[in-house]
Amino acid sequence: MSPSRPLKNAVYAEIGRLGKALASPARLEILDLLSQGPKTVEAVAQGTGLAFANASQHLKVLRLARMIEAEKHGTYVEYRLASPEVADFLLSFRKLAETRLTEIERLTRAFSEDRSTMERLEPRSLLQRVQDGVILLDVRPADEYRAGHLPGAVSIPVTELQKRLAELPMDRDVVAYCRGPYCLMAVEAVTTLRKKGYSANRSEIGVPE
Repeated sequence: MSPSRPLKNAVYAEIGRLGKALASPARLEILDLLSQGPKTVEAVAQGTGLAFANASQHLKVLRLARMIEAEKHGTYVEYRLASPEVADFLLSFRKLAETRLTEIERLTRAFSEDRSTMERLEPRSLLQRVQDGVILLDVRPADEYRAGHLPGAVSIPVTELQKRLAELPMDRDVVAYCRGPYCLMAVEAVTTLRKKGYSANRSEIGVPE
């Protein structure tokens, strides 16, 4: 046996812990949700459609793999990504999957048939649009906006959009964004805005990008 074999076995066993933690669609979605900001178990369950007990168990696995951390605030506990490196890894992992698994593009198209609502803008180009007068609209929940948002964005959660339309000038273009390319809140927002006569499009860029 090579002298380095015990070391390699031990190191790859540790790396394999991350692989096991990521080998669950539910846990990947939880990590994506936590990339938007800290969440309680209740918020994770609501955001992913999981039962409370299942969400709690998945969070435990991710915590043991040190992908997330927990912080107690009085009577409740908030979970967050363990470090910016975790967010960077998730973004790279998603982009790798999109490159290698063509089925993802087909699925995305099936759930968002009207691709005319989508603007594929790089972050720098989007920032330039904002400087030129475009309204960048963050339609995620307010707590996610407070945790972090794109520069120049204004917050109107999609659930409040109908009653807050007066805050958006009709003579300016609107670009809405939410949690990234697989989030449909921005699609709903663009549909609402266009029905009311606004010039609106959706950006697939999310905060992690």
